[in-house]
Amino acid sequence: MRYNEPKARSAEILRVALGHMGKHDAALNPLCFTLWYEYAAGINPKLQAAVDGLLADQPSLGDDAVAKLYADHIAPPAEAAMQQISTDLQRVMNGVVQSATRAGNQAGTFGAQLSDLSAALQSNDISRLTPHLSEALAGTAEMKSSAEALRHQVVASQSEIARLRNDLDRALGEALVDPLTGVLNRKGFEMRLDALLAEPIAEGESHCLVMLDIDHFKKVNDTHGHVMGDRVIKGLGEILRLSVQNPLHGAARYGGEEFAIVLPKCSLIDGAKIAETVRIRTKAMKVRNRATQDVLLTVTISGGVAAMQPGDDAAALIARADAALYASKHGGRDRVTMG
Repeated sequence: MRYNEPKARSAEILRVALGHMGKHDAALNPLCFTLWYEYAAGINPKLQAAVDGLLADQPSLGDDAVAKLYADHIAPPAEAAMQQISTDLQRVMNGVVQSATRAGNQAGTFGAQLSDLSAALQSNDISRLTPHLSEALAGTAEMKSSAEALRHQVVASQSEIARLRNDLDRALGEALVDPLTGVLNRKGFEMRLDALLAEPIAEGESHCLVMLDIDHFKKVNDTHGHVMGDRVIKGLGEILRLSVQNPLHGAARYGGEEFAIVLPKCSLIDGAKIAETVRIRTKAMKVRNRATQDVLLTVTISGGVAAMQPGDDAAALIARADAALYASKHGGRDRVTMG
């Protein structure tokens, strides 16, 4: 989920967002509200920088500016890419169709010329044979040219389609990544978890899920501000990318300050070891004042690990991992519990 702010915080953001909307010329529509909500919430640094850059040159933003900001910085990354890929694919296919049509038309003409030549040969009339022979020879050359053009078009199209497939894979990949942390977003997590649940478990193997939560995160935001909160979340994302190296495994931002690790073909003990590695590295992380390099705070996390059981669906597996996580919270935090 893109917006994880609690009700009190979202009410504060709403008030600020409406204030921004009233100052500008753009229509008061959901697109405009989303832009100013994310700006006021401070959850989209690239959007904030772009808006501030525009406001430095102009006092008010109109519909065109808002639409462009939304498309560039809020719309799902795959949306614009998918539109472009669709356009390019249509162009490629149109080129193949046109070349194939030309070759088909030429084949029809050539077929008629061969039929005429066959009739002339059967008539034994030399006067009829000569012009039909000339037409057949010319048609052969044109048919060869059309076939060669179609071959080149198909070869070029194969290369272009391969490029478009790579672009599509990249766009879809970007759509599944949380922009702040660089790990999977909620949608990416759900896809990985669905794949894990669908994968048969061999004898002696298991699948695991780890749920992680930053301890006392509200206090971090209240004491140091939401920018510092974002730095902490981003730092944990970096630790997860460093700690989860197996390409079959997937680290994700589950929502707000809560994270998850999907661990196919992983035992409960090994899952706990991975979670413990993340916990230790997080505790060692020092958040410093960028100007003075003084340590402002240290961060701890609590974790819960659950192994998949027969008959589990996503909700059941998440619930057990969450229960283990809350056991860690109730046990004093800064620990990992196996469920």
